[in-house]
Amino acid sequence: MKAEFDPIAGKSAVIIETIMSSPDIPSDPGLEFKIRLCVEEVVENIVSYAYENGAGFVEVGTELQDNTLIISFRDSGVKFNPLLKGDPDITLSAEERQIGGLGIFLCKQMMDDLRYVYNDGCNNLYMMKRIS
Repeated sequence: MKAEFDPIAGKSAVIIETIMSSPDIPSDPGLEFKIRLCVEEVVENIVSYAYENGAGFVEVGTELQDNTLIISFRDSGVKFNPLLKGDPDITLSAEERQIGGLGIFLCKQMMDDLRYVYNDGCNNLYMMKRIS
């Protein structure tokens, strides 16, 4: 499944539901919860931070390849590799921790692999989850 949204302002819910309704998404409730949480995190970050006023596009896709679900996100917003951001210190109390960064950390924990590539002026993020 591939879909493009332009502009993305105010479309987080539609983008998330488009991805989650893909026939590639497994019907396992536990796995679906993890996938949704990660999809929501990435979509919210793109909609909130990639473009000024949400005036840009995002292309999303899902694909099953050798028992691995691949979810892709592509945008031409501000160049940003979320995988370079250090993981939060989860041993600290909520009051002691810095705000932000927990969503990508959770994606790193819940997905089997995350990859980022900046190509042709676009951010490309790929999340992979093995499906048994």
